[in-house]
Amino acid sequence: MTTALRSRPRALVGPSFSIASVDPRLLVLAGAVATSLTGSLIKLSGVEPATSTFFRCALALPILGFLALQEFRRFGGIPRRVVAAQVFGGMMLGVDFALWARSIHLIGAGISTVVVNVQVIVVPLLAWIFFRARVPVRFVVAVPFLFAGVALAGGILGGTGDGDQLFLGTALSLAAGVAYGIYIFVIGRAGSAHRASSQVFVSTVAAGVVGTAVGSLWGTVDLTPGWPAVGWLAALSLSSQVLGWVLIGFALPRLAAEVGATLLLLQPVLAMLVSIVIVHERPSPGQFAGCAVVVGAVWMVTHVRPAARRPVTARLAE
Repeated sequence: MTTALRSRPRALVGPSFSIASVDPRLLVLAGAVATSLTGSLIKLSGVEPATSTFFRCALALPILGFLALQEFRRFGGIPRRVVAAQVFGGMMLGVDFALWARSIHLIGAGISTVVVNVQVIVVPLLAWIFFRARVPVRFVVAVPFLFAGVALAGGILGGTGDGDQLFLGTALSLAAGVAYGIYIFVIGRAGSAHRASSQVFVSTVAAGVVGTAVGSLWGTVDLTPGWPAVGWLAALSLSSQVLGWVLIGFALPRLAAEVGATLLLLQPVLAMLVSIVIVHERPSPGQFAGCAVVVGAVWMVTHVRPAARRPVTARLAE
């Protein structure tokens, strides 16, 4: 008597997807696209800086908290030193939120987004100050062009708006860019590719507290801004604060700081286009030229010849 051996059917396993398998450069680009909507959405909401900062952070916290909880269950707690760095980075991000939101009302969503990208010179400067990283010659050459472009974008040759208003808005954008650069520098070294949601959650809490306080210089928080404003702020929170910053927070620790700053250059270009199409901003020719000079100078600062570029695969394997 023979016994037929019945073989167990093989389970059909479909192709699995993990965000960790995606090139971090693509993730930063996707995050830049999401965050490029920020300026126009803030302008459409029509609220003061304290209100926009409060809502963009508060509305994002439930989703970010859920994602951070999943990471905590999977990877455990975060070292206190890392949390402290993330809190500090979040505080700088809050300063950026408030100052930038005010500058949007003064000089427009597109121009303010271009000017705030002076962060690209802040990151290399901080690397030189703290780690004695070599400052490339192209950096020294590009800085005068960068500030000349900022002056043009700020309306030194004439712009759409009052002269004092343009000057103040440009100054606030510059200050916001410095704070934003500190955030990128800190998170790029204290963050973890496996704890992106936790990092964004911690930073968002700190940014909400500090940014709301700084934004209160131009008016207190309005908890009932109206449903249209809440709708625009909810769109801002989901697109930028959740999707954009989670993608960027996941990818930045896997990239060299200068590479991440370079890829984020897509944000101001898209923001300018979005502001023209959605909120109908019309910068003057001189301001357009200034924005182009800023973008060109930022590219000059961060461009690396292929022969001098560090292999990306080595970074991805970490």
